Amino acid sequence: MIRILTDSTADISIAEAHELGVSVVPLQVNFGDDHFQDGVDLSMERFYDMLAAAEKLPTTSQPSPDLFLAKFNEAKAAGDTLICLLLSAALSGTCQSAEIAKEEAEYDNIYIIDSKSASLGLDLMVRRALHDIQIGMCAAEIVTDLEAAREQLRLFAVPDTLKYLQKGGRLSAATAFAGGLLGIKPVLAVVDGKLAMADKARGLPGAYVAIFKQIDKVGGIDENWPVNIGYTGKRHGVEPFAHYVTNNLHLQQPHVAPIGTVIGTHAGPGACAIAFFSKEISAE
Repeated sequence: MIRILTDSTADISIAEAHELGVSVVPLQVNFGDDHFQDGVDLSMERFYDMLAAAEKLPTTSQPSPDLFLAKFNEAKAAGDTLICLLLSAALSGTCQSAEIAKEEAEYDNIYIIDSKSASLGLDLMVRRALHDIQIGMCAAEIVTDLEAAREQLRLFAVPDTLKYLQKGGRLSAATAFAGGLLGIKPVLAVVDGKLAMADKARGLPGAYVAIFKQIDKVGGIDENWPVNIGYTGKRHGVEPFAHYVTNNLHLQQPHVAPIGTVIGTHAGPGACAIAFFSKEISAE
């Protein structure tokens, strides 16, 4: 039997993980001296309320190797193969914790894959792995497919405000202030596992157009796989994405879900995002 394990930044709820048969290891979210297990004792709704009220940005801590080791030992005892799809190693030490646990488990049938993504993107990787299992792929074939697929995984986001990017040191205070006055909206992307600025535009409508151009630039959306659309905090700004996917590209209705703590910490409440597999690897 092949098992799938991911971490809480995939933003898969406890109930949905149980329904899908996926194990989830939580990261820790820290607001000063208050520590929470992401997705376990800190809901997304509460997180965004706390984020809006916080003077300093929260931090996140990777899961301990012991949390992974418990899951690895379960798979070992059952003689199962375990495929771990985890948050980008460029954003967190989560993969490192899993590698330490694998050494301690002394079990070869554990595959650890750096998704090079987070949130909506990581969720797509998990669902692709489940699809691969369903169609009868062996573990080696699934790993090969996932490692190729992550190179075509795209995630673009538009924050509602530049304040959180400035707080996190990703924009200078002067740039954030000027951008706020001019109504500039940055277009963020996850590139090589890191959060990067892909473009910028005047106002939210301009940001949507910029993302649609980015979609064309990477070869368009691969219609063989689902599209994820997400938002931080209250549902906001996802309708233009959904309209573009269904009416302009004539693809199936995308999956809409809230975005969790990792990207949410930097983007802040009110951001919207889209994740998908592109048809071809961009030449960037």
